[in-house]
Amino acid sequence: MLDVPTRWKDNDVYGHVNNVEYYSYFDTVINTWLIREGGLDIHAGDVIGLCAESHCTFHGPLAFPETVSAGLRVGHLGRSSVKYEIGLFSETSEEPAAEGWFVHVFVDRATRRSAGAMPAQLREALERLVVPG
Repeated sequence: MLDVPTRWKDNDVYGHVNNVEYYSYFDTVINTWLIREGGLDIHAGDVIGLCAESHCTFHGPLAFPETVSAGLRVGHLGRSSVKYEIGLFSETSEEPAAEGWFVHVFVDRATRRSAGAMPAQLREALERLVVPG
């Protein structure tokens, strides 16, 4: 779990977090894990992750000011790709406000072509998040 504070700008005119911000929370929890646990060098590393697919199902509102708890697991780990599964939880409910998935394909930074197998440290970090079958 990663706690992500909402920001004033996240709310829309309807008084809740705008749907596009949910994807930002997805990006935040995923990239925090990749950098801290997987050793991903977002500035100069040879390999980068590109989003190939994403999806979000909204169950309830989030609003400023509150802190969102973002849960992260891996639903599928391929040779050069990963499908993350994310749950976003408000401070006031045990049920997720949103659930989604996000697919990264790891590619060579310079060519944007397949990097082959992802780096070992990155794979090891992602393996710790794999949900059994």
